[in-house]
Amino acid sequence: MAYDKNHSPVGWYVVSYLLRFVELDGTDQDDDDEARFLSWENTILVRAQNLDEAYDKGMQAAQGSTRPYKGGPDGVPVQWKLLGITDVLPIYEELADGAEIMWTERAPRKLKNLRQMVRPKGSFGQ
Repeated sequence: MAYDKNHSPVGWYVVSYLLRFVELDGTDQDDDDEARFLSWENTILVRAQNLDEAYDKGMQAAQGSTRPYKGGPDGVPVQWKLLGITDVLPIYEELADGAEIMWTERAPRKLKNLRQMVRPKGSFGQ
């Protein structure tokens, strides 16, 4: 079988989706492209036969993150609103310790700037 960079030979895909945070009692800013929002880009794994099925499964999972709830100490009605899928990437290796699941090509940067991108052990806690 010919190599296809858009197909996962192991049936797994990485899907990322973007959510924005809104207070439901606030002013409606859906039409204001200049409005600013807290956002989260979540990344999940899905088992799928192709990119389109992975996209659909990613959308389904993402929509599960959009239920309204009461947030903060005052119980303000809030919601994460789904903007959409930002990436669907095939995984080429079986899932195991050390398996590569994602990569990013970056534009050339100065060494001092590259060094600033890495963080020491113990600095990854939330």
